[in-house]
Amino acid sequence: MGKFALIGEKLGHSFSPRIHSMLSDYEYSLKELAPDELENFLKTTELDGMNVTIPYKKAVLPCCAHIADAVRRIGSANTLVRRADGWHAYNTDYFGFIYMLTSCGYSPKGKKAVVLGNGGASVAVVTALEDMGASQIVVISRKGENNYDNLHLHADADVVVNATPVGMYPHTGEAAVSLDAFPNCRAVFDLIYNPSRTKLILDAEKRGLICRSGLSMLVAQAHAAAEYFTGSSIDKSRIEDILHTLEKETGNIILIGMPGCGKTSVGEELAKLTGRSFVDADEEFFRTYGISAGDMIKAQGEEVFRQGETKVLSELCKRSGLIIATGGGCVTRAENYPILHQNGFIFYLERGIDKLPTAGRPLSQQSSPAALFEKRKALYEGFADFVIDNDSGSIEDAALAILETLK
Repeated sequence: MGKFALIGEKLGHSFSPRIHSMLSDYEYSLKELAPDELENFLKTTELDGMNVTIPYKKAVLPCCAHIADAVRRIGSANTLVRRADGWHAYNTDYFGFIYMLTSCGYSPKGKKAVVLGNGGASVAVVTALEDMGASQIVVISRKGENNYDNLHLHADADVVVNATPVGMYPHTGEAAVSLDAFPNCRAVFDLIYNPSRTKLILDAEKRGLICRSGLSMLVAQAHAAAEYFTGSSIDKSRIEDILHTLEKETGNIILIGMPGCGKTSVGEELAKLTGRSFVDADEEFFRTYGISAGDMIKAQGEEVFRQGETKVLSELCKRSGLIIATGGGCVTRAENYPILHQNGFIFYLERGIDKLPTAGRPLSQQSSPAALFEKRKALYEGFADFVIDNDSGSIEDAALAILETLK
């Protein structure tokens, strides 16, 4: 079926090999190249095609025999395919962005769009929005005519697209703008896919807006590239299938619930069943601060502990594919919700009050479990994506119920 690769200067961890393995059975690898290696590589490689990422999307063009219309308009290519006369250049980011919008049922036709950032990704977005019939497209940059100091001029925007790296891992929890600046906004799209929900997307969700993260664009552009690679049509339903698979594989499984409800036991069982890494947030707190949660609460009070707990969760939940058992009271701080939700599925473990131990749990000793539960019940339910019974069956039953839910 041929040999293909992703080329770039620094690739790090990439989802591309996994995505392409689910699209077809060709060989797909990662190839890091120094700038002075690029031209010779394109002349001598035995690859049948390649995806191209930073910083070579423009640099490859002089080496191409044919340049697609979209590439000419955008000024960069992210897909090359070897033909009889040499390399043919395409831009599948363009198609990926269009899919990102249409898969949500959103059309920018006749609407005003604001695009944050003026880099290469921004040009592909603007080109796609033009072709989809947007009535006005405003590009916001740091120093341009339209900048972050005069956003009030564009309060009537219907859609906001983030094409900047602001909010990308590891600098999660940041956003280039506040959606307060766009009171008429109906849709928000963020090209970032790590974390799966940036601050901008979380804010859009909270407001009930149409929104989607960059993972859908990443998979859709790979689908378009795979069609160029293979020369055949691939069912578009594969895009959503692959997207859901990646979301399940990379999303953290977050366990919340009352102290003693079985979060650690269920988390450890899940780790055995899935091969994922398990992290207990209270143990991570001890590793970070050199004192247990209980001792910190006794020595400095609950508020000091909660502040430290939030910092620990912020670092933990930036990562992907983990199983995380949280402390029982993490839901008492509203700022912890977006931290947990950015990369995770939140499972609330329910367990009968009479089965909750209090030994070694300062807050459970200060107040009866029933009183503590009464204060927190609505908070657990508000944080949770899913509720799992951990009262009537075994630890394994609860773990299997979580895995079944994820299906």
